[in-house]
Amino acid sequence: MDTRQSDLTREKILHAAFGEIHRNGFQAASITNILSDTGLTKGALYHYFPAKHALGLAVIDEVVQAGLEEMVFRPLREAAQPVAELLDIMQRKAECVNEDTIRLGCPLNNLMQEMSPLDEAFKARLTLILKAWQTVIRNALITGQRQRQIRADVDCEAAALFIVSAWEGCWGVAKNMQSVKTFRLCMAQLQDYVLSLGPRSRSRNKQTQ
Repeated sequence: MDTRQSDLTREKILHAAFGEIHRNGFQAASITNILSDTGLTKGALYHYFPAKHALGLAVIDEVVQAGLEEMVFRPLREAAQPVAELLDIMQRKAECVNEDTIRLGCPLNNLMQEMSPLDEAFKARLTLILKAWQTVIRNALITGQRQRQIRADVDCEAAALFIVSAWEGCWGVAKNMQSVKTFRLCMAQLQDYVLSLGPRSRSRNKQTQ
């Protein structure tokens, strides 16, 4: 098998595993279902991932984190106006959720709740993602301070921690309630929190008027 085909096979396994874990959780995830989705043999899977545990960690690193990198981290790092970009990302996320995404919940949140109390390697990988998320938002807020969009007295480290925590909280509560409306209301309040860090008392509705 050439290198390109090998990479494609590995990616196929990772995405099938991600879907299985997202639907059923890591512990209940079935290797049989993953093999069925990919059409591969067990031997082929274990050629790339020696155990289910290794496959789960790779899903975190190469699918979950990669998804956040594309949707949140990189856009914030590259934005000329990162505070505005942060608000736009929140708005896009609120608009794109549907009953299916709420039913399954946030993959990161699901794994944190399920695996962090049980497995140190999972906990470490998930913590790295949370720290990266907090860092990129902190940096966006610091840039916002330089651009006079965020007040100088704001503790950007603490605000970033709160934003990440509240964002994931929106997912958890909406999943429990199975409510798209709940997620959107929660994210709207989070947008208003970000706006409240600005030099004037603002809200989403005032900004759009």
